[in-house]
Amino acid sequence: MNKIDVIDADAHVIETEDTWSYLEPAEKKYFPILTENNNESQQGWTINGILAPALIRRFKDQEIKKMSAVAGRNMITPQAAREMKDIKLRLKHMNELGIDKQVIFPTMWLQSLTSDPDAEAALSRSYNSWLRDICSVSNGRLRWACIPSTLLIDEAVIQIRQAKKDGAVAVFMRAFEGNRIMTDPYFYPIYQEAQNLNIPVCVHIGNGNRANCDLFRESPITIGAKGFAVTRVPAVIGCMWLLLSEIPKNFPQLRWGFIESASQWMPWVYNEVARRIESVGGTVSEDLFGDSNIYATCQNDDDLSWVLKYSGSKSLIIGTDYGHTDPSTQIDAISIFRNREDLDQYNKNNILSNNPKRLYGI
Repeated sequence: MNKIDVIDADAHVIETEDTWSYLEPAEKKYFPILTENNNESQQGWTINGILAPALIRRFKDQEIKKMSAVAGRNMITPQAAREMKDIKLRLKHMNELGIDKQVIFPTMWLQSLTSDPDAEAALSRSYNSWLRDICSVSNGRLRWACIPSTLLIDEAVIQIRQAKKDGAVAVFMRAFEGNRIMTDPYFYPIYQEAQNLNIPVCVHIGNGNRANCDLFRESPITIGAKGFAVTRVPAVIGCMWLLLSEIPKNFPQLRWGFIESASQWMPWVYNEVARRIESVGGTVSEDLFGDSNIYATCQNDDDLSWVLKYSGSKSLIIGTDYGHTDPSTQIDAISIFRNREDLDQYNKNNILSNNPKRLYGI
Protein backbone atom coordinates (compact mmCIF):
# COMPACT_ATOMS: atom_id res chain seq x y z
CA MET A 1 0.00 0.00 0.00
CA ASN A 2 1.30 3.45 -0.87
CA LYS A 3 2.11 5.70 2.04
CA ILE A 4 -0.65 8.22 2.75
CA ASP A 5 -0.55 11.32 4.92
CA VAL A 6 -2.71 10.29 7.89
CA ILE A 7 -4.55 13.20 9.50
CA ASP A 8 -6.10 13.12 12.96
CA ALA A 9 -9.00 15.46 12.22
CA ASP A 10 -9.95 16.03 15.86
CA ALA A 11 -7.30 16.42 18.54
CA HIS A 12 -7.18 18.72 21.55
CA VAL A 13 -5.01 20.73 23.83
CA ILE A 14 -5.62 21.14 27.55
CA GLU A 15 -5.14 24.83 28.22
CA THR A 16 -2.80 25.88 31.02
CA GLU A 17 -1.74 29.12 32.62
CA ASP A 18 0.65 29.57 29.68
CA THR A 19 -2.35 29.97 27.37
CA TRP A 20 -3.03 33.42 28.82
CA SER A 21 0.55 34.66 28.79
CA TYR A 22 -0.25 36.75 25.70
CA LEU A 23 -2.80 38.91 27.50
CA GLU A 24 -1.93 42.61 27.45
CA PRO A 25 -1.34 44.24 30.87
CA ALA A 26 -4.78 45.87 30.81
CA GLU A 27 -6.32 42.47 30.02
CA LYS A 28 -4.81 40.55 32.94
CA LYS A 29 -8.07 40.96 34.86
CA TYR A 30 -9.58 38.44 32.46
CA PHE A 31 -7.08 35.72 33.40
CA PRO A 32 -9.21 32.55 33.97
CA ILE A 33 -8.95 31.07 37.47
CA LEU A 34 -9.75 27.38 37.87
CA THR A 35 -12.55 26.96 40.41
CA GLU A 36 -13.08 23.38 41.56
CA ASN A 37 -16.03 22.24 43.63
CA ASN A 38 -17.77 18.95 44.39
CA ASN A 39 -20.98 20.57 43.18
CA GLU A 40 -20.77 20.33 39.37
CA SER A 41 -22.73 23.56 38.83
CA GLN A 42 -20.20 25.47 40.93
CA GLN A 43 -16.99 24.38 39.21
CA GLY A 44 -15.45 25.93 36.15
CA TRP A 45 -13.47 29.05 35.27
CA THR A 46 -13.82 32.35 37.09
CA ILE A 47 -13.19 35.26 34.72
CA ASN A 48 -13.25 38.81 36.01
CA GLY A 49 -15.10 37.62 39.11
CA ILE A 50 -17.80 35.64 37.25
CA LEU A 51 -17.92 31.84 37.25
CA ALA A 52 -18.36 30.07 33.92
CA PRO A 53 -19.30 26.45 34.79
CA ALA A 54 -17.51 23.83 32.73
CA LEU A 55 -16.58 20.17 32.82
CA ILE A 56 -13.03 20.12 34.23
CA ARG A 57 -10.56 17.87 32.43
CA ARG A 58 -7.51 18.28 34.64
CA PHE A 59 -6.81 14.57 35.16
CA LYS A 60 -3.52 12.99 36.19
CA ASP A 61 -1.98 10.28 34.02
CA GLN A 62 -2.76 7.54 36.55
CA GLU A 63 -6.40 8.61 36.70
CA ILE A 64 -6.69 8.40 32.92
CA LYS A 65 -5.19 4.90 32.92
CA LYS A 66 -7.91 3.78 35.33
CA MET A 67 -10.62 5.49 33.26
CA SER A 68 -9.34 3.76 30.13
CA ALA A 69 -9.46 0.36 31.81
CA VAL A 70 -13.04 0.93 32.92
CA ALA A 71 -14.20 2.26 29.53
CA GLY A 72 -12.39 -0.40 27.52
CA ARG A 73 -10.97 2.33 25.25
CA ASN A 74 -7.45 3.72 25.11
CA MET A 75 -7.61 7.33 26.32
CA ILE A 76 -4.04 7.48 27.64
CA THR A 77 -1.89 10.50 26.73
CA PRO A 78 1.13 11.94 28.57
CA GLN A 79 0.20 15.10 30.47
CA ALA A 80 3.03 17.13 28.93
CA ALA A 81 1.82 16.09 25.47
CA ARG A 82 -1.87 16.88 25.95
CA GLU A 83 -0.98 20.24 27.49
CA MET A 84 1.52 20.73 24.63
CA LYS A 85 4.31 21.65 27.00
CA ASP A 86 6.55 19.05 25.35
CA ILE A 87 6.07 19.15 21.58
CA LYS A 88 8.73 16.49 20.91
CA LEU A 89 6.86 14.11 23.21
CA ARG A 90 3.58 14.81 21.44
CA LEU A 91 5.12 14.20 18.02
CA LYS A 92 6.75 11.01 19.27
CA HIS A 93 3.37 9.77 20.51
CA MET A 94 1.83 10.64 17.14
CA ASN A 95 4.50 8.53 15.46
CA GLU A 96 3.61 5.60 17.69
CA LEU A 97 -0.07 6.05 16.79
CA GLY A 98 0.59 6.22 13.05
CA ILE A 99 -0.50 9.87 12.77
CA ASP A 100 1.27 12.33 10.48
CA LYS A 101 -0.71 15.47 11.33
CA GLN A 102 -3.19 16.57 13.98
CA VAL A 103 -5.68 19.42 13.87
CA ILE A 104 -5.94 20.96 17.33
CA PHE A 105 -9.21 22.17 18.87
CA PRO A 106 -9.68 23.85 22.27
CA THR A 107 -11.02 22.38 25.49
CA MET A 108 -12.16 25.34 27.58
CA TRP A 109 -14.16 26.85 24.72
CA LEU A 110 -16.47 23.86 24.33
CA GLN A 111 -18.82 25.85 26.55
CA SER A 112 -19.24 29.58 27.05
CA LEU A 113 -16.42 31.22 28.98
CA THR A 114 -17.83 34.71 29.32
CA SER A 115 -20.61 37.02 28.17
CA ASP A 116 -18.26 40.01 28.29
CA PRO A 117 -17.29 40.86 24.68
CA ASP A 118 -14.01 42.51 25.68
CA ALA A 119 -13.01 39.55 27.84
CA GLU A 120 -13.83 37.07 25.08
CA ALA A 121 -11.82 39.08 22.53
CA ALA A 122 -8.80 39.26 24.84
CA LEU A 123 -8.90 35.56 25.71
CA SER A 124 -9.36 34.41 22.12
CA ARG A 125 -6.47 36.59 20.94
CA SER A 126 -4.22 35.15 23.64
CA TYR A 127 -5.27 31.57 22.84
CA ASN A 128 -4.69 32.01 19.12
CA SER A 129 -1.25 33.56 19.65
CA TRP A 130 -0.26 30.82 22.10
CA LEU A 131 -1.29 28.01 19.76
CA ARG A 132 0.38 29.73 16.81
CA ASP A 133 3.72 29.72 18.59
CA ILE A 134 3.38 26.15 19.85
CA CYS A 135 2.45 24.72 16.47
CA SER A 136 5.15 26.70 14.67
CA VAL A 137 7.85 24.37 16.06
CA SER A 138 6.14 21.14 14.94
CA ASN A 139 7.43 21.18 11.35
CA GLY A 140 3.87 21.47 10.06
CA ARG A 141 2.56 18.41 11.89
CA LEU A 142 0.43 20.24 14.44
CA ARG A 143 -2.23 22.42 12.82
CA TRP A 144 -4.89 24.39 14.64
CA ALA A 145 -8.36 25.90 14.60
CA CYS A 146 -8.58 29.55 15.60
CA ILE A 147 -11.19 30.89 18.01
CA PRO A 148 -13.01 34.05 16.86
CA SER A 149 -14.60 36.41 19.38
CA THR A 150 -18.18 35.95 18.18
CA LEU A 151 -19.53 38.56 20.62
CA LEU A 152 -17.68 41.22 18.60
CA ILE A 153 -18.24 40.30 14.98
CA ASP A 154 -15.87 42.90 13.47
CA GLU A 155 -13.14 41.78 15.84
CA ALA A 156 -13.87 38.16 14.90
CA VAL A 157 -13.20 38.92 11.24
CA ILE A 158 -9.90 40.60 12.13
CA GLN A 159 -8.87 37.64 14.30
CA ILE A 160 -9.69 35.10 11.57
CA ARG A 161 -7.68 37.08 9.04
CA GLN A 162 -4.68 37.21 11.38
CA ALA A 163 -5.00 33.55 12.34
CA LYS A 164 -5.00 32.48 8.72
CA LYS A 165 -1.73 34.40 8.21
CA ASP A 166 -0.38 32.67 11.34
CA GLY A 167 -1.17 29.19 10.01
CA ALA A 168 -4.65 28.34 11.29
CA VAL A 169 -6.48 25.76 9.15
CA ALA A 170 -10.02 26.14 10.55
CA VAL A 171 -12.38 28.50 12.36
CA PHE A 172 -13.85 27.01 15.52
CA MET A 173 -17.55 27.54 16.21
CA ARG A 174 -20.36 26.00 18.22
CA ALA A 175 -23.89 25.46 16.90
CA PHE A 176 -25.20 27.64 19.75
CA GLU A 177 -23.15 30.83 20.13
CA GLY A 178 -24.48 32.95 23.00
CA ASN A 179 -28.13 33.72 22.31
CA ARG A 180 -27.81 32.97 18.59
CA ILE A 181 -27.76 29.83 16.47
CA MET A 182 -25.09 29.27 13.85
CA THR A 183 -27.40 30.05 10.90
CA ASP A 184 -28.18 33.55 12.20
CA PRO A 185 -27.23 36.18 9.57
CA TYR A 186 -25.28 37.89 12.34
CA PHE A 187 -22.49 35.38 11.62
CA TYR A 188 -22.43 35.98 7.87
CA PRO A 189 -19.35 38.25 8.05
CA ILE A 190 -17.45 35.31 9.61
CA TYR A 191 -18.62 32.99 6.84
CA GLN A 192 -17.78 35.51 4.14
CA GLU A 193 -14.27 36.03 5.51
CA ALA A 194 -13.71 32.28 5.89
CA GLN A 195 -14.79 31.72 2.30
CA ASN A 196 -12.56 34.56 1.09
CA LEU A 197 -9.59 33.06 2.94
CA ASN A 198 -10.35 29.47 1.85
CA ILE A 199 -10.52 28.29 5.47
CA PRO A 200 -13.32 26.02 6.76
CA VAL A 201 -15.74 26.68 9.60
CA CYS A 202 -15.66 23.71 11.98
CA VAL A 203 -18.63 23.23 14.28
CA HIS A 204 -17.17 21.25 17.16
CA ILE A 205 -19.45 19.58 19.66
CA GLY A 206 -20.04 22.06 22.43
CA ASN A 207 -22.53 24.67 23.49
CA GLY A 208 -22.04 28.41 23.79
CA ASN A 209 -25.48 29.10 25.27
CA ARG A 210 -25.18 29.35 29.05
CA ALA A 211 -28.91 28.93 29.74
CA ASN A 212 -29.12 25.79 27.62
CA CYS A 213 -26.09 24.30 29.36
CA ASP A 214 -27.49 25.14 32.79
CA LEU A 215 -30.83 23.52 31.93
CA PHE A 216 -29.23 20.12 31.40
CA ARG A 217 -26.44 20.52 33.94
CA GLU A 218 -28.96 21.12 36.73
CA SER A 219 -31.43 18.45 35.57
CA PRO A 220 -31.72 15.08 37.38
CA ILE A 221 -29.97 13.05 34.67
CA THR A 222 -26.65 11.22 34.67
CA ILE A 223 -23.43 12.96 33.73
CA GLY A 224 -23.16 10.98 30.47
CA ALA A 225 -26.65 12.02 29.39
CA LYS A 226 -25.88 15.64 30.26
CA GLY A 227 -22.84 15.67 28.01
CA PHE A 228 -24.83 14.18 25.14
CA ALA A 229 -27.54 16.83 25.45
CA VAL A 230 -25.23 19.78 26.07
CA THR A 231 -22.59 19.10 23.42
CA ARG A 232 -23.43 16.44 20.83
CA VAL A 233 -27.06 17.21 20.09
CA PRO A 234 -26.45 20.89 19.17
CA ALA A 235 -23.90 19.91 16.51
CA VAL A 236 -26.36 17.54 14.84
CA ILE A 237 -29.13 20.14 14.97
CA GLY A 238 -26.69 22.69 13.57
CA CYS A 239 -26.00 20.54 10.52
CA MET A 240 -29.70 20.16 9.83
CA TRP A 241 -30.22 23.92 10.19
CA LEU A 242 -27.36 24.50 7.76
CA LEU A 243 -28.77 22.11 5.15
CA LEU A 244 -32.20 23.74 5.33
CA SER A 245 -30.81 27.29 5.21
CA GLU A 246 -29.67 29.54 2.36
CA ILE A 247 -26.10 29.52 3.67
CA PRO A 248 -24.74 26.84 1.28
CA LYS A 249 -26.10 28.92 -1.62
CA ASN A 250 -24.89 32.22 -0.18
CA PHE A 251 -21.39 30.85 0.51
CA PRO A 252 -20.99 28.08 -2.08
CA GLN A 253 -17.22 27.67 -1.66
CA LEU A 254 -17.22 27.55 2.15
CA ARG A 255 -16.34 24.18 3.66
CA TRP A 256 -17.94 22.93 6.90
CA GLY A 257 -16.73 20.41 9.46
CA PHE A 258 -18.90 18.82 12.14
CA ILE A 259 -16.36 17.59 14.61
CA GLU A 260 -16.59 14.87 17.30
CA SER A 261 -20.31 14.24 16.81
CA ALA A 262 -19.73 10.77 15.25
CA SER A 263 -21.45 10.07 11.92
CA GLN A 264 -24.27 7.69 12.75
CA TRP A 265 -26.72 10.61 12.63
CA MET A 266 -26.03 11.43 8.98
CA PRO A 267 -28.60 9.02 7.48
CA TRP A 268 -31.22 10.32 9.94
CA VAL A 269 -30.53 13.97 9.10
CA TYR A 270 -30.42 13.19 5.38
CA ASN A 271 -33.90 11.66 5.52
CA GLU A 272 -35.31 14.40 7.75
CA VAL A 273 -33.99 17.12 5.43
CA ALA A 274 -35.25 15.26 2.35
CA ARG A 275 -38.76 14.96 3.78
CA ARG A 276 -38.92 18.66 4.56
CA ILE A 277 -37.61 19.75 1.18
CA GLU A 278 -39.81 17.32 -0.73
CA SER A 279 -42.88 18.32 1.27
CA VAL A 280 -42.73 21.76 -0.39
CA GLY A 281 -42.06 20.40 -3.85
CA GLY A 282 -38.27 20.47 -3.82
CA THR A 283 -35.77 17.78 -4.76
CA VAL A 284 -32.78 16.51 -2.80
CA SER A 285 -29.37 15.67 -4.20
CA GLU A 286 -28.11 12.14 -3.64
CA ASP A 287 -24.87 13.76 -2.48
CA LEU A 288 -26.55 16.15 -0.06
CA PHE A 289 -23.54 16.56 2.25
CA GLY A 290 -20.95 16.69 -0.53
CA ASP A 291 -22.87 19.32 -2.48
CA SER A 292 -22.95 21.49 0.66
CA ASN A 293 -19.21 20.98 1.39
CA ILE A 294 -20.02 19.27 4.69
CA TYR A 295 -17.60 16.89 6.42
CA ALA A 296 -18.13 14.95 9.66
CA THR A 297 -15.87 12.91 11.92
CA CYS A 298 -16.76 9.25 12.27
CA GLN A 299 -16.03 6.77 15.05
CA ASN A 300 -15.01 3.13 14.91
CA ASP A 301 -18.32 1.99 16.37
CA ASP A 302 -20.26 3.73 13.57
CA ASP A 303 -21.84 1.42 10.99
CA LEU A 304 -19.88 3.02 8.18
CA SER A 305 -21.13 0.76 5.41
CA TRP A 306 -24.58 2.16 6.13
CA VAL A 307 -23.47 5.73 6.82
CA LEU A 308 -21.53 5.95 3.53
CA LYS A 309 -24.72 5.34 1.55
CA TYR A 310 -25.92 8.74 2.79
CA SER A 311 -22.73 10.67 3.51
CA GLY A 312 -21.01 9.84 0.25
CA SER A 313 -17.38 8.82 0.00
CA LYS A 314 -15.92 12.31 0.32
CA SER A 315 -17.55 13.64 3.51
CA LEU A 316 -16.18 11.43 6.31
CA ILE A 317 -13.03 12.07 8.34
CA ILE A 318 -11.79 10.56 11.61
CA GLY A 319 -10.21 11.85 14.82
CA THR A 320 -8.83 10.47 18.06
CA ASP A 321 -10.07 13.22 20.42
CA TYR A 322 -6.47 13.24 21.64
CA GLY A 323 -6.08 14.76 25.11
CA HIS A 324 -9.65 14.14 26.25
CA THR A 325 -11.41 11.36 28.14
CA ASP A 326 -14.88 11.53 26.60
CA PRO A 327 -17.15 8.88 25.04
CA SER A 328 -15.59 10.04 21.73
CA THR A 329 -12.01 9.44 22.82
CA GLN A 330 -10.07 6.59 21.25
CA ILE A 331 -6.38 7.40 21.09
CA ASP A 332 -5.64 4.40 18.86
CA ALA A 333 -8.63 5.08 16.59
CA ILE A 334 -6.40 5.37 13.52
CA SER A 335 -4.75 1.96 13.86
CA ILE A 336 -8.10 0.33 14.70
CA PHE A 337 -9.67 1.99 11.66
CA ARG A 338 -6.89 0.75 9.38
CA ASN A 339 -7.72 -2.83 10.37
CA ARG A 340 -11.45 -2.61 9.68
CA GLU A 341 -12.61 -5.29 7.28
CA ASP A 342 -15.94 -3.69 6.31
CA LEU A 343 -14.36 -0.89 4.22
CA ASP A 344 -12.30 -1.00 1.05
CA GLN A 345 -8.97 0.78 0.74
CA TYR A 346 -10.48 3.57 -1.35
CA ASN A 347 -12.82 4.64 1.47
CA LYS A 348 -10.12 4.16 4.08
CA ASN A 349 -7.71 6.43 2.22
CA ASN A 350 -10.43 9.06 1.79
CA ILE A 351 -11.34 9.07 5.48
CA LEU A 352 -7.77 8.95 6.78
CA SER A 353 -6.19 11.38 4.33
CA ASN A 354 -7.91 12.71 1.22
CA ASN A 355 -11.04 14.09 2.88
CA PRO A 356 -9.35 15.85 5.83
CA LYS A 357 -6.74 17.29 3.46
CA ARG A 358 -9.52 18.80 1.39
CA LEU A 359 -11.47 20.07 4.41
CA TYR A 360 -8.51 21.72 6.12
CA GLY A 361 -6.62 22.71 2.98
CA ILE A 362 -3.42 20.92 4.05
